[in-house]
Formats: sequence, structure tokens, C-alpha cells
Amino acid sequence: MKYLITTLAFALSFTAIAQQDSTGVAKSNIQEFTPSKLLRKGQWDIKFFNSLYTQTRQTGERSEANTIARQNFFTNTTEIYTGVSTNSRINVGVILQARANTYNGQDAFSVFAFENDLQDSRSGLTTIAPSIRIQPFAKVSNFSLTSSVYLPVFKDEPNASYLDKQSVFWETKFFYDNTFAQDKWQIFTEADFGFNFGQSAEDALANNDNVNIGERFANNSLFLPLSAFLSYFPSSKSTVFVNAQQAFLIDLGNNFEQNYTQLGFGGKYQITEVLNLETSYGKIVRGVNFQGLGHTFSLGLRALF
Repeated sequence: MKYLITTLAFALSFTAIAQQDSTGVAKSNIQEFTPSKLLRKGQWDIKFFNSLYTQTRQTGERSEANTIARQNFFTNTTEIYTGVSTNSRINVGVILQARANTYNGQDAFSVFAFENDLQDSRSGLTTIAPSIRIQPFAKVSNFSLTSSVYLPVFKDEPNASYLDKQSVFWETKFFYDNTFAQDKWQIFTEADFGFNFGQSAEDALANNDNVNIGERFANNSLFLPLSAFLSYFPSSKSTVFVNAQQAFLIDLGNNFEQNYTQLGFGGKYQITEVLNLETSYGKIVRGVNFQGLGHTFSLGLRALF
């Protein structure tokens, strides 16, 4: 909990400084700084994104849907980037993730107690990721990629409930967007390639009977989500969108695969010259092989200056 409060204060303090130093006319960045667009040299982008996933249904081994006791998964992702090249084609940054999970029928808001009894609840800072953003083609400013290496920093607790993947995760995201109809509409697409490195669950069990096998289900696999967003801009300071995602977890040696389909909607609004608010909802409508069929509620703040 202290981590979340400190990070929020850090982000908002940067926002306040930027507002005090700004002398130009207020200009919306909702349309200009899409995920495809990189920062100028010396510019900063801080995003504080919170997501709550809750589920009471899950597919089984043969992908039939079953009712389960409610499980809840809260994730805070803090991203900090800055522009380092004069041609606005390279950004560097860091990503921090903290999680809080609760099990065995607890209500969805129970995650905000940030308890850690190892069985009915787990919480803590889980990953730190150095990251780089690149615009590979000078003449295509609306195409970019982000590559990050997520390093697990949480303790491996034997026989505990799930907190996060216990693996090094190398993820590269490709972004492309196109604005049309007099800047009223925008299509945004994203393709992710994420490699989970680490000891397979089978090998981990053979070497240590007390290891938490559940946190190694994705080791030695490729995570491939494909996403598309269609946005409408009622004004330059606001947007609403619908989105769809098809994701695959492809076995590369762990004898486990999954896939799911998610649909959702959301909106963004520019509160101040530098601060944006984002909210969204997602529903996993189908899944294969022990995939949860739950709901995701998200709220984010972004300071760009």
C-alpha cells in the first residue's frame, strides 16, 4: 500500500511542477500522443494504471466453463519514460508492477486491504522492467515498438497462492495507429510478442518439492496478444473507444497452452494541460484450458510534459 501511495504522490508532484512551468496555450495530447507516438527529447511521460480483474467462472481442462469461488487480481502498473534523442525516435524508461490477489470467495474490493497471508491473499511489488521505445522508420511516425524485460523481484513462497509469474519476461510491443475523418476517428492496433523464460513447472517440481508450481505455468512459452481499438473523439480533449483482443499462450517446452478472447470499451479525458484520465472495462468472453472468464475494471492517470 505504501508503494502505491508513494508512486501516486510522485506522479502528481511531477504534474504540479509541469503545470507551474507551462506558459503556452493549453493543448490536448489525447490525439497527439497515442501509444505509437514517441516523446521529444527532454519530455516526460508518467502513467499510473490500476486494473482490477475479478472472476467467478473458469474453463476446465477440456475448456468447459465452471463456476468457482470468486478470485480477485489487482495490478498497479507505473510507467516512466523520457525522450533522449533529438529526432524523437528513442525513449527510455522503467516499468514497476505491484499486485494484490485474494481467493476463496472474498469480495472484489478485498484486494485493497493489501494483505499477505499466503493462502487467501498475496500482495507486493512483483516486477521491475527496464524499457526502450523506438520509432524504426523516420517517415512513419505512427509506427513504433516498445521492448521491456520484466524481472521478478518478489520472494518465492513454497505452496502459497498465486501472486505473479515467477519468470523473466521479455516483451516487445508493436504499435500502429491511423486518424481519419477530420481527426474524429482513429484506429489503433497492437501486436505483442512476450517470451517467458525460466524453469518449467515439471523441472521445478523435480528439483524442489516445496516450490510454488502455480507461478511457473507460463515458463518456456510465447505470449501473443493481438489488439485493436476504434476511437471516436467528441472533442479534442476526450475520446471513447471499443476494443477487442485475441491472446495466445503458446507452448515452447512447458506442456501448457491457453488462449482467450476479450471485448471491452472505455474513454479518456484530458483533465489539465498535462494530466489525462482513462477508464475502461473488459470481459473475457471465451477461453481455452483453465482460462478465467472474468471482468476487468481499469482506471489510469497519465502525466505528460
